[in-house]
Amino acid sequence: MEAAHYIRRYHRHNLDRKQCASAVVKHVKAPVDIVWSLVRRFDQPQKYKPFVSRCTMLGDLNIGSVREVNVKSGLPATTSTERLELLDDKEHILGIKINYSSILTVHPEVTDGRSGTLVIESFVVDIPDGNTKDDTCYFVKALINCNLKSLSDVSERMAVQDQRGRLT
Repeated sequence: MEAAHYIRRYHRHNLDRKQCASAVVKHVKAPVDIVWSLVRRFDQPQKYKPFVSRCTMLGDLNIGSVREVNVKSGLPATTSTERLELLDDKEHILGIKINYSSILTVHPEVTDGRSGTLVIESFVVDIPDGNTKDDTCYFVKALINCNLKSLSDVSERMAVQDQRGRLT
């Protein structure tokens, strides 16, 4: 299936006129189980998110759990409090609420005859006073693109290591 189908099915957001929304799509050359093993770890976003330096869980790893994320310098915030809204291991869906809402889904696909993964992250974010809708969406999409590029790199390295392990 193509990304547009998954976006229509899983990435529905309600937004008002002071918010913007978008989705970012990434094709990863690693099997869905490897990619999902990283994404589903709400307690360890630093495994693939390059701007996260530390994560502290406040409670168990269940729906409604909260994590405190320390962000590396250079971004507008130094910490972020994030709430786990949805974690579906069967459908591979992660939903997070911060000062914006994010839904991240992973879907199996075949790329060049190999198992790959289609990753989609959509979001709704408030437009800060003094910013435009376009600038706000551009910034959030750039951040998500960076996170998904890192997710792809880490997943693909893990897939190569996994493949080597099976050959020995």
